[in-house]
Amino acid sequence: MGRGMSKANPYPMNAAAGSRTRNDSTRRESVSEEKPQQHAYEVDEHPFELRHEVKRLNTRLDKVADTLERADFKDIIENYMNPKRRLITNFTAGLARGLGLTVGTVVVLSLLGYLLSLFVDLPLIGDYIAQLQGYIDQAR
Repeated sequence: MGRGMSKANPYPMNAAAGSRTRNDSTRRESVSEEKPQQHAYEVDEHPFELRHEVKRLNTRLDKVADTLERADFKDIIENYMNPKRRLITNFTAGLARGLGLTVGTVVVLSLLGYLLSLFVDLPLIGDYIAQLQGYIDQAR
């Protein structure tokens, strides 16, 4: 990556406060004359303490990103180099999905059955449900 850039923050950071060129400052002045209400805040325009804090936070963020990348690679390597662990993990995940699907289906169907039992006493819907039950009994 370029000098002054970080993995987490791809924008370049200036090393010194006076590193801005004359053309850069005259260009900013002409832009500010065209649109005086619009301000572009950059790291160089803030006080020294704020610039120092931003650079320190960017450095810390880079360290966190590197640590997370190393941990991710370590997990991938451990997972694929140990087939027994991979089989156990996949079996457990499949078992949990199957059990969750079964329990969810039972809950939804039981709620549906309970709601239908409330509607059996209504004349029109009750006759329709009785007719459906007759069809089910004939199929047996």
